[in-house]
Amino acid sequence: MLFSPSRQDARGFFFDTWKKHQTGSVLTDLEKIVLSILIDHPEYHSILNHPEKYLEQEWTPELGETNPFLHLGLHVAIEEQRSIDQPFGIRSLYAQLALRHGNEHRAQHEMMECLGEMIWHAQRYGGGPDVNRYISCLRGKLGMGEEDAPRINPNDIPD
Repeated sequence: MLFSPSRQDARGFFFDTWKKHQTGSVLTDLEKIVLSILIDHPEYHSILNHPEKYLEQEWTPELGETNPFLHLGLHVAIEEQRSIDQPFGIRSLYAQLALRHGNEHRAQHEMMECLGEMIWHAQRYGGGPDVNRYISCLRGKLGMGEEDAPRINPNDIPD
């Protein structure tokens, strides 16, 4: 998603897409992508069926809870990365992970671990996301070494 929606807007998009699916309404291209992700997560269907209850719900990792909207949003981010091959080469790494696991959904979960690690590191130590950390993590899952030359991070490009 190339915009910065509020938490309620982002969650509302998932709820609205699910409702449109249930009522047989026409979906946009982005909603079709999101719907395929929602369908792959039956464990969240009961949440999606009750927006009034879960729009403001807090999920805390300290209690071992997974925020379903964060999880779904990471799937969307990975689909967007793959569709535009950004960072460059991500589409190939995705395909290799999917081939290794025999399952695209499982490959996305592997990628999520790396994406989450990169985000956590950026939040913990400041600065922007480190594409080298992300790509190195993915390559490591495939038993590949580091890239020959580091990539330039978007936040390192002078204005």
